Amino acid sequence: MTEPSSITYSIAEMLKSIDRKLEALQKDVTDLKIEVTEVKTEVRNLKENVRDIKTVQNTLVNEVADLKGVKSLVIPIIVAVITAFLTLLARFIPNILM
Repeated sequence: MTEPSSITYSIAEMLKSIDRKLEALQKDVTDLKIEVTEVKTEVRNLKENVRDIKTVQNTLVNEVADLKGVKSLVIPIIVAVITAFLTLLARFIPNILM
C-alpha cells in the first residue's frame, strides 16, 4: 500500500504565505484603481479638448465660407470699376479730340 503523504508546513506558515499573497494582490488592485482613475481623468480632458477643437473647426469653416462669399463679390466690383473707368475715358476722349 501507499504511505499517506505528510504535510511539512505548519498551518501558521501556510496562512502567513496566503496573507502575503493577498496583500500583494490587494496592492495590485489598489494600484489598478489609481491608474483607472487617472485614465478617466485623461479621457475627460481629451473629450474637452476635442469639443474645443470642434468649436474652432466650425468657426473656421464659417469664416472660410464668409471669405468665399466676399471673394465672389470682389470680381464683379472690379469689373464694375473698370467698366466705369472705361466709360469715363470713352466719353472724355472725344472731348479732347475736338
